Amino acid sequence: MQLMKGYTHIYTGDGKGKTTAALGLLLRAVGAGLRVYFGQFLKDGKSSEILTLKNRFPEVVVESFGTGRLIRAMPSTKDIASARSGLMRLHQALASGRYDVVIADEIHVAVSLGMLGCEEVLALIRGKPGNVELVLTGRSADRRLYKVTDLVTEARCIKHYWCKGVDARKGIEK
Repeated sequence: MQLMKGYTHIYTGDGKGKTTAALGLLLRAVGAGLRVYFGQFLKDGKSSEILTLKNRFPEVVVESFGTGRLIRAMPSTKDIASARSGLMRLHQALASGRYDVVIADEIHVAVSLGMLGCEEVLALIRGKPGNVELVLTGRSADRRLYKVTDLVTEARCIKHYWCKGVDARKGIEK
């Protein structure tokens, strides 16, 4: 199966569920026989969802572009190099003709941290083939991207147990 028309999605905001929404779309796409590429920025590929994709969905190509450390200050040169590598791989995935759906998880955070430029993400979107669905996730999406995308969903946090000191739990947040 191949898509006749592919759209560009943004899942952003300070609420929980952006990656989860992208993974839900991935699951639906795989179930329909679509070919999926999942590239994840900042993270190291050791979270439960990535391990499950690699172990149970070998038809999905999964790559991680991060060191896995929480970046609270300036990104390191290694962090930036990893993000740059990820952007290159996204361009390659889009241009390859091998994927119907390409997901760039946490790419907005990479932009907001200065690891990638908004203009570079705009170029990625503009270079997307017409029959490929492109999904971009992460907090703090640059509003300039809204104009060139087809779907923008903003997850808003109303209440979260992290505010009470609950760490990310395996199987729920990681």
